[in-house]
Amino acid sequence: MDEHNRSRESVAARERAWPLRAADETRRLDVAVYSTIAATPTPSLDRALSRLSHAANYSRLSIASAAVLSLTAGPRGRYAATVGLSSIAVTSAVLNLGVKQIVRRRRPDRVKNEVPLLRQVPMPSSASFPSGHSAAAFAFATGVGQVLPAAGFPLRALAALVGYSRVHTGVHYPGDVLAGALLGGALAQVTARALERSHVLERAGVGRFNIAHIR
Repeated sequence: MDEHNRSRESVAARERAWPLRAADETRRLDVAVYSTIAATPTPSLDRALSRLSHAANYSRLSIASAAVLSLTAGPRGRYAATVGLSSIAVTSAVLNLGVKQIVRRRRPDRVKNEVPLLRQVPMPSSASFPSGHSAAAFAFATGVGQVLPAAGFPLRALAALVGYSRVHTGVHYPGDVLAGALLGGALAQVTARALERSHVLERAGVGRFNIAHIR
């Protein structure tokens, strides 16, 4: 009977330990992928990706895209830009005031992983998890896509490139980018629905907002 109880306790202990083991294995896999990317020579891509990563600072690419939409796509384009930029604002607040303060993951060690100097950009001082660049880029793309689905596709492709560029330049682990993309996309959907339910457009005589009303 005692042996049976010990066996049950052993199984229960293993079950309780599984989340910790899975988290450790996921972390090691994350670091391994980062190291593999750092060790893979890509001289033809290095400068282009570092420039892309730099251009995405302060959501400059998203702001430029919002300006293009506002000027070329009429009222729907202006509303899509509003939703996209609002999604960035909400996402940045959640990340910088919440998630990054709780999950204090250290930035990767580019010296230890021998990330080529040609591809490097300045290392941010904030926590590594999640990637703010990825979160903001996917938040904007998802927000715009809620209003203009056709515009959402190329913007998501650009967001994916921005996210990869943060790993390629050595400032984020892949897991940081994936988490940022998921968080940004989710918060953008919440933001878009909140704006749709709001009475922001009542002052313009539209009444309760419905995307279908904007042509």
